[in-house]
Formats: sequence, structure tokens, C-alpha cells
Amino acid sequence: MTKHSKRERERRDQETIRVREIEAAWVGSVPPAIARAFALEVDAARARGPEPRRPDMAPGTRPRPPRPGHEPRPSKDAERPRRDG
Repeated sequence: MTKHSKRERERRDQETIRVREIEAAWVGSVPPAIARAFALEVDAARARGPEPRRPDMAPGTRPRPPRPGHEPRPSKDAERPRRDG
């Protein structure tokens, strides 16, 4: 968990209060029927939850090929076998 200073927590609390005031003023300026429809859409979206993450690429493919001249080094095991001594 990240620790924040007392001043940072107070600033965030004030921002949250201000955002709620702005939202309340916006809802008050919108006609009631539109506000109800918007609230229903928001509730439906929250009930759905986040979308599952889509795969970026086909399974087994690397995300990006290395740039020319920046290929990964071969492992040391492939270079020299171990000697028993």
C-alpha cells in the first residue's frame, strides 16, 4: 500500500468533494428523464464489469522481434559444455 502525506490525502478528499458537487450540479441541470436514463445506463455498465482482456497476438508468438543488431545472446550452456574434472 502506498503511503501519502497528510496534505496529499486532504487534497484528494477536497477534489472528491468538488467532483461530487460538479456532478450534482450537472445532474440538476439535465432534465429528469434524461438523468434517469443515464443513471440506468451507468448501473448496467457497472453490473457488467470490465471486459475480459483480448489476446494481443496468436499464442506462441513473441510480442515484437528484436531490432537488427540487438538480438538476444545465446545462453552460455549452448556455447560450452561443462567439463567433468
